[in-house]
Amino acid sequence: MIVVTRDTGNPPKRGAPYDELARQLRRPLERLRRRTGASLAFAGRVVPAAHDDHAIELSYFDGDVVGPLRGVQLDYGHGLGGRVLTRRRATALHDYVQSPLITHTYDAIIRAEQLYSMVAAPIIVGRKHVGVLYAARRGPQHQLDTSLDAVTDEARAVEQQLTVAEVLGAIRTDDEERELSAWRSRVQDSYAQLRGLAADVEDPAVRARMLEIANQLAGDAPEPELTVRLTAREQDVLSLLGAGLTNPAIAERLGIGLHTVKGHVKALLVKLDASSRFEAVVNARRVRLIP
Repeated sequence: MIVVTRDTGNPPKRGAPYDELARQLRRPLERLRRRTGASLAFAGRVVPAAHDDHAIELSYFDGDVVGPLRGVQLDYGHGLGGRVLTRRRATALHDYVQSPLITHTYDAIIRAEQLYSMVAAPIIVGRKHVGVLYAARRGPQHQLDTSLDAVTDEARAVEQQLTVAEVLGAIRTDDEERELSAWRSRVQDSYAQLRGLAADVEDPAVRARMLEIANQLAGDAPEPELTVRLTAREQDVLSLLGAGLTNPAIAERLGIGLHTVKGHVKALLVKLDASSRFEAVVNARRVRLIP
């Protein structure tokens, strides 16, 4: 169903941006469609609805929207989006309109959009439901494991960036946050690029100097008694985690396998005494392993 706004009685503005969420979703949606081969990658944000309830407003899209999907508000708990939010985990549907896993409140919209198979993952910051990330095809896709991993990875990356933005926003003005975010992004990118270039340099002296400069970007070296000891490849993976890259993006940047990246990430979680990628990055910055 299409929900009207309380103030005007009109349908909500289609595709209305939502500041930080909109900024954080643009690239993940592009990557998600490219990685999965989806006809359409899109996302909805959780918004207030009537009677103190919530709805999912579909506002962010990468790919051609041919039907009434853009701007629709979905009842909380219904359809695929409602399922992944209530269960707090990603879900894949080989055939949306025939699936027994969901309510079929929105089959007419899905048919009008000509969508067939679909995967979705929740975006949750802290304990707050923020939105849902989707990738859909206008035809069958029988093997959805890769797409499910991709949408989960991208949702986690968005959660990490939103968490960082939320923390920074609580203690800084908007202008200060934008300036600091831009500066940190430049430093992180330079750090990751230097380490990547150093790996291709044959001259040991030049390579050592490049790594020294990269470490200077991270700040003072950790204290000698620090127990965290990373391999060169773990340091490379950590630097890209700090830049917000997902596992597949890290694999592509470093030219290594996805399973190898996952192994390095697991090792980093153990060495940095972290339960999540975000916590690993925070702990690494605390001891100045990365900028």
